[in-house]
Amino acid sequence: MEQTVDVLFINAHVLTMDENLHQYSPGAVAVKGDSIVSIGYEKDLKSKFIASETIDCDGKILMPGLINAHTHVPMTLLRGLADDLRLDVWLLGYIMPVEREFVSSDFVQLGTKLACAELARSGVTCFADMYYFEDDVALATSQAGLRAVCSQTVLKFPTPDAKSYEDSLAYARDFIRRWKGHPLIEPSVAPHAPYTCTNEILQATSLLAQEFDVPLHTHLSETVLEVENIRRETGMPVIPYVKKQGLFDAKVLAAHCVHIDPGEIRTLAHAGAGIAHNPSSNLKLGSGIAPVLQMLEAGLNVGIGTDGPASNNDLDMFEEVRLTAFLAKGTCGDPTVIPAATALTMATRLGAKAMHLGHLTGSLEPGKRADLILIDINPIHNSPRFNREPDNAYSSIVYAAKSTDVTDVMVNGNWVLRNRNLLTLDQKDLLYHAAQYAKRIDSFLIQREQSVYSKLIALGGSSESESFEIQIKVKIADNSATLKALQNSQIDILYHKHYHQHDAYFIFSDPSQGRLRYREDEFIDEKGQIINVRSRLTLLGPARESNLKNDVLLSRSRYLAPATNSLRFYREYFKPSSEILVDKDRLRWLVKYKNTEFYINLDTFEKPALGIFLEIKSRTWSLRDAENKARLTSELITLLEGSLDKTITQDYIEVIQDQNTGKP
Repeated sequence: MEQTVDVLFINAHVLTMDENLHQYSPGAVAVKGDSIVSIGYEKDLKSKFIASETIDCDGKILMPGLINAHTHVPMTLLRGLADDLRLDVWLLGYIMPVEREFVSSDFVQLGTKLACAELARSGVTCFADMYYFEDDVALATSQAGLRAVCSQTVLKFPTPDAKSYEDSLAYARDFIRRWKGHPLIEPSVAPHAPYTCTNEILQATSLLAQEFDVPLHTHLSETVLEVENIRRETGMPVIPYVKKQGLFDAKVLAAHCVHIDPGEIRTLAHAGAGIAHNPSSNLKLGSGIAPVLQMLEAGLNVGIGTDGPASNNDLDMFEEVRLTAFLAKGTCGDPTVIPAATALTMATRLGAKAMHLGHLTGSLEPGKRADLILIDINPIHNSPRFNREPDNAYSSIVYAAKSTDVTDVMVNGNWVLRNRNLLTLDQKDLLYHAAQYAKRIDSFLIQREQSVYSKLIALGGSSESESFEIQIKVKIADNSATLKALQNSQIDILYHKHYHQHDAYFIFSDPSQGRLRYREDEFIDEKGQIINVRSRLTLLGPARESNLKNDVLLSRSRYLAPATNSLRFYREYFKPSSEILVDKDRLRWLVKYKNTEFYINLDTFEKPALGIFLEIKSRTWSLRDAENKARLTSELITLLEGSLDKTITQDYIEVIQDQNTGKP
């Protein structure tokens, strides 16, 4: 008895991309509702099914839609913003400042729709995104009719959609709760990377992903610098470090994994993590080439991604699939590794499994969603055709086909692209509004290009420090009473250091530029000898103060960079309007008081001769933690024989400037 279906595709060369790589030519696929009912030879399916619509594919390739396993789709609006730069300069100097200024719900929806138009035209039916305002990414994607893992970013910095990481976590929880179970959107949480997250963030996001049984999307081991820094700070490589934080207790999708060793590959395989290989982005940013062959041999599900269109600079998966095969052959010196069929499998079935969606999409099999594409393989750049070898069809797609050869796209049983016409998006309108954003961003960067911040970032090696700073100081006659009070049983001394500090503060005519400090720290041993010297730059943005009784809680931008050049070089490079030199002797303790860590400084000023100050400081990424620490500083000041009647909440440089201008 014949079965009724909605659509019957006939006269196609069907590539199922299933475990056995079945092909059917002339083949057919039957679709009912959102799912595939049957796949096989045309003559067999025509005898089994009656269709509401029968589509003659005219010999085209019919296959599952491509899976873009890692990208940042709203960043289409940042395409070509800043190219041919180091990753840190590109990210910290251009992308993040522009994001802070422009990224909003409207920005994200426009960028996502622009990306969906590009993705659909190039045969992508499903992608894994990581960005801000992910609720708007999900909304725009669902309206465009594509499938996606939408991952809400969480990191330790303030972001365009959150003032603190606690806000980001709360946003992610609410986002996951509202989108869980959607037919097209799989919500996810995205701790950005180990170097932009704290241990607490990695642990909390893993628990959140486990609670809702959703993927956890992150960047791992993308650059040599990242790997070296994590090893220096934690004493272990990246993969063991994040495993220790419980990250792999969740369903992880890890982007990049360029710099990992065989042991780390085994760890990822045992954890069931999915990998997103991003060849174009990794090459363009000089990050390196991931050991894809070794990952596949270890049984890892390795998909292919474009990364964001600001670092690629397109979303063309045909380019990525071809490059994946070529890079493996070139680096291994073996043209037989990662053949065309394997590369295409990575862009379909393995990509879906890497995103933990293999049960829904990635191959043409009964019961899976009807996510499929038609590819014309008769253009001049793909002619003639040879059919004696079954794998020729894969070679035709991987080595010769182009994204413009995609003619039709169906997702979840619905048409998104038909005869090369977009059905769910107005491309002309999207391009107009994208051009308006580009004009505004250009104006912003032209104005900002001369800023101290951008100059600091351009030097490389810069990093953003904690957002919230608690500081309080009091002038004392001598330090003997404080030294004695430090022996109080309520204070647990974790370590003590002694050094001379030589500071040069660069003052700029525009106060919004902040203050740049060049510091040389001379570390002093018990005999009074200099045993080490360290130089660094610190750019302090204007403080946003919130006074809490005698203490002060500061929220400010704070960027650190190694100072590898001379003081003279920095004077000429930054061209400050004035300069203030400060020399002081500092005794520093890191202590724990009521289970909370603080720095206690005893500073004796030599130039200018301000006297001796007791200072208590702490910094944190967490607003809640900052407020708690601010409450405890008053107690510490009193405990250390300081007077709460004479506390100072200014930075030392502000105290010096007030003295120079005669302020009381």
